[in-house]
Amino acid sequence: MSKLNLFSKFDWSEIGADILSKGLQLILVSALFYLINFFGQKLISKGMDRYAKLEQTSTNRSYTLKSLLKNILRYTLMLFYIYTILSMIGIPVGTLVASAGVASLAIGLGAQGFVNDVVTGFFILFEQQFQVDDFVKIAEVSGTVVAVGLRTTELRSADGTLHYIPNRNITIVSNFSRGHRQQILNLNITGATDLHKLATTLKAVNAQLYPQTPELLAEPQLLGTNTTANGNLIYQVLITPQQGAELPMQRLLLDHYLPALKAAGVELPQNIIQLG
Repeated sequence: MSKLNLFSKFDWSEIGADILSKGLQLILVSALFYLINFFGQKLISKGMDRYAKLEQTSTNRSYTLKSLLKNILRYTLMLFYIYTILSMIGIPVGTLVASAGVASLAIGLGAQGFVNDVVTGFFILFEQQFQVDDFVKIAEVSGTVVAVGLRTTELRSADGTLHYIPNRNITIVSNFSRGHRQQILNLNITGATDLHKLATTLKAVNAQLYPQTPELLAEPQLLGTNTTANGNLIYQVLITPQQGAELPMQRLLLDHYLPALKAAGVELPQNIIQLG
């Protein structure tokens, strides 16, 4: 009987109405934050696209800034959402934070790394150290920049591995996508190779390919004969391709060099190619 009396003391209709009211408030607040995030993301996308057109910013840089601003909006809304929900269900967030003491100190110390990540990320962006789709080397990791986030930068290496690097750990960046990299193509030769015929054949191929290949910024330059560290003879050709077209241009030149040299009767060893 005592248990029945205890339960009978509760105003179940009031409790049910309160739960229903809190539930509806939770749904409305969640919907509100969802809409703010949805339209905020759309606004950032349109604003950055317009900024890119007006300032003639590169597509990669525009995408990088867009990604960072979206992350900032998402994290900010998440913090306000959690604060609002806790306040709605009656948890005194301000009192908890003020009275946390040691916990607050620990959180503050832990947040130092987060703040360093954010600040470093902003400097990376505004100094334009790198952007999405750039090929870079950070510390010992090389790869293509996939995303620059609020806390981390994502690199995908040649084997497909995705690396997450905290922004505060980025101190030295080697960006291989800025400017146009010259490359040296080394053709192994022997002492019996006719160098005059070799040079004449390569010049003819270069003169034919260069005018019809916009990815070649300059006609390949014949540097002449050299030796490797192990004493092998090589003939060097300097290539100046557009950024990102290095490998296709190497393949294009070799696809034309080798048949032309064979047709000209130029003697080459079996191990023909080296890249410098």
